[in-house]
Formats: sequence, structure tokens, C-alpha cells
Amino acid sequence: MECQECHQRPASLHYTQVINGHKTEIQICEVCAKEKGYMTYPEEGYSLHNLLTGLFNFDSNHVGSPNNPLKKEKELECTKCGLTLTQFKQIGKFGCGECYHAFSSSLNPIFRRVHSGNTEHRGKIPKRKGGSLHLKKQIATYKSQLQDLIINEEFEQAAVVRDKIKDLENKITEAGDSK
Repeated sequence: MECQECHQRPASLHYTQVINGHKTEIQICEVCAKEKGYMTYPEEGYSLHNLLTGLFNFDSNHVGSPNNPLKKEKELECTKCGLTLTQFKQIGKFGCGECYHAFSSSLNPIFRRVHSGNTEHRGKIPKRKGGSLHLKKQIATYKSQLQDLIINEEFEQAAVVRDKIKDLENKITEAGDSK
């Protein structure tokens, strides 16, 4: 197969990118891959650290970047441990629990990139140990359904859903009182 960029050399790299659930695939030669930045460490090999660092480098115009030398904003820094956002991107780990709050404005783009566009955890809840989590998840579903019904001016159905939400909230408060 020939390179999709230059259409001259045979493609030796298959590049797949998934952003917000949209998959893009490119067949590209080694020369074009180096020019386009798909291969950044060909001589050194590609380590796990480089992979994780690449995932966290979502903002190419960060402070001190050679591409943007005039941008002199104050860099985000954790007030408790002193870790900066740049250091976090290089290391890939937080210094303390307070870092989540200090870097909260920059985390969503990272989560989107790492989790294929998802920023909300939608994992399984254990059936026996889930407790009120099942009810809370059902309430969240009903609330979004209620908003849709209100927007569509289906007020009778919205009243039914509202009552279901109240019933579930009462079950949660009763379960909390009995513990």
C-alpha cells in the first residue's frame, strides 16, 4: 500500500487515532511520519514513559514552549506539594491529593484523550454491595429524561418522572436513616 501523504513511497506505518469516539486511520511512509511528527523517537525506541507523556501533552502551546515564547502566563501549581502542571505532564503522577483540585481545569482534556472522549465514569456497580448507588444512577437517568420532557413540553409525562424521582430520593433517605 502506498503512503497516503506523498503517494510515492510504500506505507510502513499504520496510524490510528480515536477522538471523541471518531476513528481516523492513516497509512503513511517513514519519511512522512517523521515530517508530520507521528514518529518522534525513532532512534531511541519508544518507551512506556514516552507513551504516557505523549498522552498528557494535550496542549502544544504550553508556557515556555518554543512555538509560543511570548505567552507568559502563571503556571498552575499545587499549593500543598508545589508540583507544577508541566512536572505532572512529565512524570504522569500527582504529588498529593490536593493536586486534583489544583489542576482540575486541565484534567478534562487529559481524561478525554486517555478515555476516548469520555469524562464520566460509567462502570459497573456490584449488585449486592451497590446500595444506594443504583438508586442514584437511576435518579440521574430520570433527571435527564425529565429535562428532555420539559423541553419538549410533555408536562404530563414529566410529572410522572418527577414523582419517580421523589420516590427514589425518599428510598435513599430512608436507607440512610436505617443505617
